[in-house]
Amino acid sequence: MWLFLLSEILLFGGLFILYSTYRYKTPVDFHHAAEELNRILGTLNTLILITSSLTMALSISSMQKGDRKLSVLLLMSTIFLGVLFLVIKSFEWTAKIHHGLYPNSPRLLGRYSGEVLFYGLYYAMTGLHGLHVLVGVFVLCVMLVFMMKGKINRDCFVPLENSGLYWHLVDMIWIFLFPLFYLIT
Repeated sequence: MWLFLLSEILLFGGLFILYSTYRYKTPVDFHHAAEELNRILGTLNTLILITSSLTMALSISSMQKGDRKLSVLLLMSTIFLGVLFLVIKSFEWTAKIHHGLYPNSPRLLGRYSGEVLFYGLYYAMTGLHGLHVLVGVFVLCVMLVFMMKGKINRDCFVPLENSGLYWHLVDMIWIFLFPLFYLIT
């Protein structure tokens, strides 16, 4: 599991380096593009994912203590928060697309090259992150089924713990994406 998580860190690390390089080359264009993002939705999504990390950790802890019902409830909360994150992100993307700000759109291609790069990286990095959230939600749903069937219990919780590690990584990646796109202007 740790090797898999390391490969994910390397993947996003490469994208962070790419982002930093282009931001260094075109700071004014990145500034103008970042000003158009919805900081309120970005902040809300950050709070949602931080809360989901808490509910995930508490779910694992509850299972280790033998409180299966609480663990299931907390895992269901984590799944709900993951889906809520995706719904909010889809609203944000839909608004940008509605305004003609999507890769290869005529409106975007009429802007400075740095803004085109910013939005290309924004869609690529937040889209890849969203895909990871979707996979995480699916894995957590599988863990929920295993918990309901008794395959994950006080004595056998390693799959839930590994799923939690993945979920925390996905949350941590967002903690880096959020300031890069929404706060550093």
